[in-house]
Amino acid sequence: MSSPAPPPAELQANLRQRRVGDRTSSSSPATSSGEPDAPKREEVVWGKTPSGEVFRVPTTHDVLTLFHPGYPKSHIDLLNLALLGTQLVLFFTLPRNVSRAFFFLYFAFWRAAYDLGLGWVLTKQSKRKWIVREVQRLGWLDPDRKPEVRRWIKSQLAGKMGKDYSFDELPLEYNTWLLFRQLVDIILLNDFLAYCMFAFSCFRIPEGLSLTLHIMRWIGGIALIAFNLWVKTEAHQVVKDYGWYWGDVFFQRGALVFDGVFELAPHPMYSVGYAGYYGLSLIVGSYAVLFVSLAAHAAQFGFLVFFENPHIERTYGQRKPLAVRSPIQPRAPRKASEDSLESSHVRKASTSSTSSLAEAPTPAVTEGDTATESEELITEVETETEMVTPPRQLKKLRTHALSSKSSRDSLGRPASPKTRGAISQHDLFHRYFRKDAVLLHNVDMFRASDFQLILILSYAVALTICPTNSLPLHFVHALTWCLFNEFGLGLLLRAQSQNKFLVRHYLKHYHYPQNDRGQGAIREAFQNWKGIYNMSMCMSYVSLGCLAWKTYSVPDWQHWTAGNELLRHTLGALMIGLHIWSSLESYEVLGLFGWFFGDFFIEDYPAHLEYTGIYRYLNNPEVISGATFFGLALVSGSKLVFALAVIRHLSHWWFLSQVEYPHMRKLYGESIRSDAGFVKVIKTVAQKNVRLLESRAGKHAPEIKRVAREVKGTFDKVYEETAEVVEEFLSKSRPKISEVVEDTKVLLQQSRERLVISRVANDLSSYDTNKYRISIVPSADGTLRFHLGEPIRVKWRAPNHHSRKDWIGIYRVGSNQSNLVTKTSSLGMWMPVHDGEYDGDIPIELQKPKRTAGASPDFEEDEVVFTGSVLPWRTGKYEMRYHHDGKYNVMSLDGPFEIYVDKPSQLTFDTVRGTLKRIVPLCLDSDPSLIPQSCKGYSAQAEAEDGRDPDDFRFWTERQAKRISLAIEQAFDVELTPDVIVADANLSALANRILTSKELLSE
Repeated sequence: MSSPAPPPAELQANLRQRRVGDRTSSSSPATSSGEPDAPKREEVVWGKTPSGEVFRVPTTHDVLTLFHPGYPKSHIDLLNLALLGTQLVLFFTLPRNVSRAFFFLYFAFWRAAYDLGLGWVLTKQSKRKWIVREVQRLGWLDPDRKPEVRRWIKSQLAGKMGKDYSFDELPLEYNTWLLFRQLVDIILLNDFLAYCMFAFSCFRIPEGLSLTLHIMRWIGGIALIAFNLWVKTEAHQVVKDYGWYWGDVFFQRGALVFDGVFELAPHPMYSVGYAGYYGLSLIVGSYAVLFVSLAAHAAQFGFLVFFENPHIERTYGQRKPLAVRSPIQPRAPRKASEDSLESSHVRKASTSSTSSLAEAPTPAVTEGDTATESEELITEVETETEMVTPPRQLKKLRTHALSSKSSRDSLGRPASPKTRGAISQHDLFHRYFRKDAVLLHNVDMFRASDFQLILILSYAVALTICPTNSLPLHFVHALTWCLFNEFGLGLLLRAQSQNKFLVRHYLKHYHYPQNDRGQGAIREAFQNWKGIYNMSMCMSYVSLGCLAWKTYSVPDWQHWTAGNELLRHTLGALMIGLHIWSSLESYEVLGLFGWFFGDFFIEDYPAHLEYTGIYRYLNNPEVISGATFFGLALVSGSKLVFALAVIRHLSHWWFLSQVEYPHMRKLYGESIRSDAGFVKVIKTVAQKNVRLLESRAGKHAPEIKRVAREVKGTFDKVYEETAEVVEEFLSKSRPKISEVVEDTKVLLQQSRERLVISRVANDLSSYDTNKYRISIVPSADGTLRFHLGEPIRVKWRAPNHHSRKDWIGIYRVGSNQSNLVTKTSSLGMWMPVHDGEYDGDIPIELQKPKRTAGASPDFEEDEVVFTGSVLPWRTGKYEMRYHHDGKYNVMSLDGPFEIYVDKPSQLTFDTVRGTLKRIVPLCLDSDPSLIPQSCKGYSAQAEAEDGRDPDDFRFWTERQAKRISLAIEQAFDVELTPDVIVADANLSALANRILTSKELLSE
């Protein structure tokens, strides 16, 4: 969730401006000055429905008004209060053992209603406006169909609203949202109270603890609960009722902006906003409450992952095409200007990496409360990416000398193509990165470096399994890799940053072409660095795991409940999970370029900093990676593992302060952000408390300030002296598993087709299959042969009483033995006969549409078109099957029809390129925004000098690149991965690659 952004200047003329305060979140309007006698200012907030209707949003009241005796209570409020009161009565009347069991089940019910129930209906509302459509279908707000229900709903809503609320004048979406809020209040309040009753019913005083530990336990628990309340209160102040109750699922009011507590942590309402769970677990001293809290918190994260984030991406995200060759932004000067805007202390992310080819990540927050414009709603996501300094002129890239007259080889290709005078960031990325192994991801056993990595990891694990008493050896082994990873590679990176040490090494010892100008040395140095760095990281974690394994012993079962073993294991597992999450979040922002410290080697990339994702909150989330070391220390209970964790933490602190930060300072100057979002929020709160303390300290305020300055100076001095000692010590002592084989893929594909439990209808007696018919519309040549990717039109006819859930599927001929029931999966190659009445794979119950004039009184006829992902992308013979009522009863079938792909009679550059001219547009869904002009016409004069067409094709998704890969495999018997297709994205480049592959394969 986030605070709202103000509307753009060009829209302000069409909107009445908001004033200070928010009329949608408080029962009493705020004044401009905050004083009781200050004049009230009118505030206007505008909303906009999906149909474009703009309306004035009235005042709403938060859920706490339910307990205020001065506000009227609706029937739904009375039901809510009755449910809450029943819980209190049961808590005080039931025996404790019965109370624990009852409230555990009762809390599980309300938690499921929250995360599963609300998540399900909100997802359907986000995708298809399902809640609004259901209210329309049922006629609850229709004065003609159900006036009594409408009158009752109006009385329930109007009694809880202010004087500016008019039920009849507001749109259906807004009134439906108000009605939905009543359900949300019931679920949230009962969920909270059921958890508290369960926790109180489990209350006990742990035995064997000292009085000091009991006091610390209560202080820690109360502090966590207070922090929880503060986060929730601050979050509500930011998002208001609109964001609290997911208002943007029904209507829209503004853009996404981070503010306040939303700079503290990702999704504060779902992450740190549940700290009270663990505070209450500490107070009641029960493992049962702790594990129930963990399960409930995990369910809330599931709600976030499966509803909240996808909804934000649908509402505020923007699709970005793949393989866009935009010009490279120039590298900024080393020294940034003093007035540069503030940026993040984060390694530069790779904007062309495969991981970033998908949509750019949107802020995982909900919406704000600003007004919407009268014509077009602004929903842009602020990424806050800034250029550091005015760019200098981009260096001209080196080009190879080439004769002005291009000749052609025996296959008709341009001979000796020369490098372009400019290069895009997309091409630059694919020059330096080729599915590099990240830990064990992308490991290829036929790549020497990856094979060596697996071999050395196998030896390390094998030595651990051997029953030998080699604990000191394992500690030394883990310590060596830890120091090598931090200090050894850190010194190497620092030397590379200061004087290009690695590049100089390769230039000194290895020969490169004369006109290479050092580019080969840079690529080779960077390639080998990536292998060494990845191996070092893998061995650091594996050696640590081996040491923890050697020191770990399974506790006796009596100790799991009597001692602290269960708590140690739980906290250790949570810390390891925290490390995994932070690493994934960091990699999502950094990409391959930032993950492998690409800015230490490659100077052609644009010099700009980004702070998105986890870097909004932390300058160096890599620090969290030490959580695994401390987590394993907790699990193993070993002092050796704990000592290694402390050494690793201090070593990584040295790496950040002495290697990474100086390099970032050299690249980006004073523009590096000093405080991340988390630190800024903490400082803001601290400053407020300091001012409050000074106002109450009176004459003692100067003395308190002096003590604070002395303490801070002591810490700074210790920090500086420690850094000097470590630096002096160093200066004196410096000396994926390969992919599954193709046969296994085929077996899995066949198994997937068979993994279908056929559902058959029981009411077929009332349907005459002779009245159903489907027919495939022939292709342009009048036959039932369709080129791979060509749309297929199918006409169908069914009686008027046919099910609205009927559907048509495509199956390979011979895959089904029966013509009455389908036994295999369509693998997504299906279409509903009424496409607008399906929500994904789930049919929507709607009334039958009115029959058009002139239609047959007994039959209904229509046409469906198979395009894109619902088409077969393998050549062969297929058939169409018409199925009944969302099940697998076959009412009619037609076929066979053939899917084919053009294969050139002879392999020359022109014939291969001509075949691609037909394949590529079909694989790109014939989208004119993706298809280049070179697909529409070609001449030798239009060909670029470097063997590429002047324009490239693009992609919306990697699925389109996969289609081209499959089509090329079937047309030319050449296997190219989608990554290669995305890297080329050019007709002539692909044609040249295919011809080269055929030459190599024929030798």
